[in-house]
Amino acid sequence: MARKIILDSDPGHDDAVAILLAAGNPNIDLLAVTTVGGNQSLDKVTYNARAVLEKAHRTDIPVYAGCDRPLVRPQEVAASIHGQTGLDGVELPVPTRPLEDMHAVNFIVKTIMENEPGTITLVPTGPLTNIAMAVRMEPRIVERVKEVVLMGGGYHVGNWSAVAEFNIKVDPEAAHVVFNEPWPVTMVGLDLTHQALCTPAVQKRIEGVGTDLAQFVSGLMDFFRKTYQDNQDFVDPPVHDPCTVAYLIDPTVMTTRRCPVDVELTGTLTTGMTVADLRGPEPSAEQCHTQVAVKLDFDKFWDLVTDAIERIG
Repeated sequence: MARKIILDSDPGHDDAVAILLAAGNPNIDLLAVTTVGGNQSLDKVTYNARAVLEKAHRTDIPVYAGCDRPLVRPQEVAASIHGQTGLDGVELPVPTRPLEDMHAVNFIVKTIMENEPGTITLVPTGPLTNIAMAVRMEPRIVERVKEVVLMGGGYHVGNWSAVAEFNIKVDPEAAHVVFNEPWPVTMVGLDLTHQALCTPAVQKRIEGVGTDLAQFVSGLMDFFRKTYQDNQDFVDPPVHDPCTVAYLIDPTVMTTRRCPVDVELTGTLTTGMTVADLRGPEPSAEQCHTQVAVKLDFDKFWDLVTDAIERIG
C-alpha cells in the first residue's frame, strides 16, 4: 500500500525536489501539497508548488494555500538562499490547475478526520505554522495521524542562527506545539540533511536521465549551489527536504535515534533551538514519541531521487 501523505511545504529548491520525489515514487500517495509562508512569501511559494506539479505532469494533485505568516513573530524569508521568486534559476511553467479554494489548515483537518486513523502522514518541510494551527483547530487529529516526518531543526547544527535551523527559528511557537503533541515525530534535521549533498557527480547522473525535467532539476541545483557557496560556505548544496519523503519510501535510507526533543522559545541567543536530550540509554517508543535522523545512506537517497525523476519522464 502506498503511504498517504500531505506535503506541507514552502518551495524552495529542495522542496521542489521533495515534491518530485513524492510525485514520482509509486510507494507514495501524495494527496495534496499545502503551502506555508517560509522560503518566500505565501503567494510566491504557492505558485512554485503549482508550477513544479505542472512540470511533473501531476496536475491531478491539488495545492492548498495556508498561513502567510508565523503565529506570533514577523515573517522572515530566505531570499539569500532561494532568490526573489523562491525558485530562482529556472523558468517555471504556468500552472494550468487553479489553486484550491479551501484553506490548507481546513484541508489538513478535514482529510485527517475523514480518513481511517493511522493512515495519513504529515510531511512538513517548511515552518510548522499550518500544522500547529491544525492541531489547535481540531486536537483530535493528533491521535489519528500516523506520524509526522518533518524537515527542521538539528540536534548539533543551526543555520539561521548559531543553534537554530530556519524552519524552526522563524516560527518557534508553532514548532513547540508540534513537538509537544504526543504523536510520533521524526525530526530530519540539519545533522542529517547536510549529508544529502548534490555533488557534481550526482548532478551529472540526474542530467543523464536526459529529460526536460532532469535539466530543470539541474538548473535548480546550479542556482542552489551558488547561493550556498555565497551564504553558507558549502561547496555543494545540501538538498534537505526530500530526505523526509525518502525516509517514508524506505526507512533504511537513514538511521534514527529516539530521544526527547523540545524547542527553545525564550533564549536570548538560542530561540528556535531544537534541544535533543541524547543522554543515557535510548528510550523506547512507549517512553518517547520523538526521534532524530542521524546518518544518511547517500547512494540509496540519490538512487530514489534519480529514479523518481526518471519515472516522471
